[in-house]
Amino acid sequence: MDTRWKNRFIIAMIMVLFAFGASGVLSVLINGREYANPDYFHTGEFRSEIDQYAGYLELFELNNVSIEKAKEAIEVTEEEINEHRYRYGTLPEQIDNIRNQYKPRIQEAKDIENNEFAKALTDQMNKRIDDITRNFESDDHIRPKVVKEKEERLEQFFKEKEQMSDQYDFYKDSFTYYFEDTASGEVYTNLTLSKNESPDKVMEKEMLYHTDYTMDKNYFLHYIMGEFAELDQALVESQSGSFRGKIGLSKNLPESNMFIDRNNHFKQKQIVLLIYGGSAVLAVIAALIAGRKSKALSAEIKRWEPLYNKMPIDLRITFLGLSAIGCILALFLLNDFLIDSYNILSRVIELIIILLGASVLCGLTIVQLKYIAGEFKDLDSAKSVLKKSLVYRAASGLKTSLQEAFLNRSTGTQLFVVLLIIFGMGMGSIIMFFHPLFVLFYITALAFAGIPLVMSLIRRVGYFNRIVETANELAYGHMGQDLPVKGKGVLASLAGNMNVLKQGVKTSLSEQAKSERLKTELITNVSHDLRTPLTSIITYTELLKSGEASEDDRSAYLEIIDRKSKRLKVLIDDLFEVSKMATGNIELRKERVDLVQLLQQALAEHDNAIRESDLQFRVTKPDHPAIANVDGQKLWRVFDNLIGNILKYSLEHSRVYIALAKVKGQAVITFKNVSKYELDDQSEELYERFKRGDKSRHTDGSGLGLAIAKSIIDLHEGNLEIDTDGDLFKVSISLKLEE
Repeated sequence: MDTRWKNRFIIAMIMVLFAFGASGVLSVLINGREYANPDYFHTGEFRSEIDQYAGYLELFELNNVSIEKAKEAIEVTEEEINEHRYRYGTLPEQIDNIRNQYKPRIQEAKDIENNEFAKALTDQMNKRIDDITRNFESDDHIRPKVVKEKEERLEQFFKEKEQMSDQYDFYKDSFTYYFEDTASGEVYTNLTLSKNESPDKVMEKEMLYHTDYTMDKNYFLHYIMGEFAELDQALVESQSGSFRGKIGLSKNLPESNMFIDRNNHFKQKQIVLLIYGGSAVLAVIAALIAGRKSKALSAEIKRWEPLYNKMPIDLRITFLGLSAIGCILALFLLNDFLIDSYNILSRVIELIIILLGASVLCGLTIVQLKYIAGEFKDLDSAKSVLKKSLVYRAASGLKTSLQEAFLNRSTGTQLFVVLLIIFGMGMGSIIMFFHPLFVLFYITALAFAGIPLVMSLIRRVGYFNRIVETANELAYGHMGQDLPVKGKGVLASLAGNMNVLKQGVKTSLSEQAKSERLKTELITNVSHDLRTPLTSIITYTELLKSGEASEDDRSAYLEIIDRKSKRLKVLIDDLFEVSKMATGNIELRKERVDLVQLLQQALAEHDNAIRESDLQFRVTKPDHPAIANVDGQKLWRVFDNLIGNILKYSLEHSRVYIALAKVKGQAVITFKNVSKYELDDQSEELYERFKRGDKSRHTDGSGLGLAIAKSIIDLHEGNLEIDTDGDLFKVSISLKLEE
């Protein structure tokens, strides 16, 4: 019995030595480069602190330009003038933007007959346009604006500088500096110097640490306040030369000083790391020698090997991974404890626990590596071991059993089993919240039961998923390849029926797509044109209901409500008509009609409007009738819409050309006018519902005229084309004539 306990003690000591040695070697690898410096003052961390202090020093002491001087030094470059000028685009773009901001408000003021407010808005808009125009005419007009912007930025700079004074105070009690302006020779220092005393000698004698330092005049702008770098010319008093000198830490600083304390702590860690690393190397060597010579360790390892190898290889690999992760974490924890702890003696018990834990985990990891490596001597041995694994055996067995169980079962039974498995695995995850140890059990169950089962089910469920995916594609109108029909089961029958249904879907898909497109266009486009009159009706109705309006205002409000109501009725009537035409749900009453006479009637209907306008109409028509089999009322609507558009959208004092000609058995009617609005050469868009030439949408009309006209001509199997050339707008209609 004594021999057994002695052997166990020897094994434990070997593991402790190895764990301690491994953590020490790890600590040297992690911290060795940093603590190889002679002291804290030579580390990158302290160098960063000096750079930070230098930036604040230049900001508050070496280059302490006042806000008044900074504003006086402001200069405006040609580049800055151009940047301000084109900041919001070209001159036409900026003018259009200003007009778009004011026009709706001006129009609203005019609608309620508030002419004074409308005039004030117009004057304000013109003033802004004049200001923008002058920006493009004269640099002198822009220069004061740029100066003002820079002055505001300077005020922001000095405000932020004031907020940083506490950070500068944090450093200035620690550091000593001596700097000379290389351009002017001016000296800046907080070092006490006697007459003719060299600053280099004083620094050498009185400083615990000092270093040479050189910085540009604008160093603080790049290192401390980089967001104000564009103010370099105003904030830096002199661009020539640099500040060259020394920065140091006095020997007279108290031990409580932050940097002195860090240096002392740094030296302590150096000693600890040196002792820790040296003893760790000795511990590793001792552990390896003792382990090699110890018969007790070899015997103990061999005693447990047969028992360990009875476990499946995947389970052994899992345990190896867990122990390796635990070993690495324990070594890092031990390293942090020994390096970062200020008072290790008061935490001896904690140190012993961590060291023992690391020893056990390291020992388990090494032993398991030895066991598993012995199992993979050659390829045949590896295959034999893998075939005995839980995953392989479970996957093979479950695959066979599930195929047999599901082969003659209904789809409902298969779905029930799948849901039962998923629900069970989900409920099993709850145990992980009771204790971290249960995470291991759950992951094991998931790896050796859940995942193999799901993978086995995938093969049978895959076919069903393809059918479901095809059904989803059909539901959204997407056509794919036909499903393969496998076997004679329920799923095969379902796949065959799905292929038959796909043919029916293809037949109705085009009609469905057309219906969906029309519905989307309707919802998108109708909202704007219906909302405007409806909003006005609601607003003025509320004003009337309030009872606070005078009799004149009430009359004006009622007139606006009446006008907007009629406007809303026109929109709704046109909307229903174009919808009926788009779906083909309209009946034509065709008869023999003289197109020449029909065109004359349409022009006569607008005779008063034509006379009152400043447009010159030029109408060309044949002397003989042009007979066509058409619905006269519908075709008159086309002519009426086109003439009405000409009156609304033509440029003042321009000519309008309307011509009817017979060409190869067809009547060709053309309407040409010059538009007062830019057309952008996008004639196809004018067919769209609620599309107008007036993009601001201030003119009357539903935006459906051309859409209705196009639909009517299409129903007559004719052709309506729109052509634009600059501001020239042309509509051509072709209809078949009776022979």
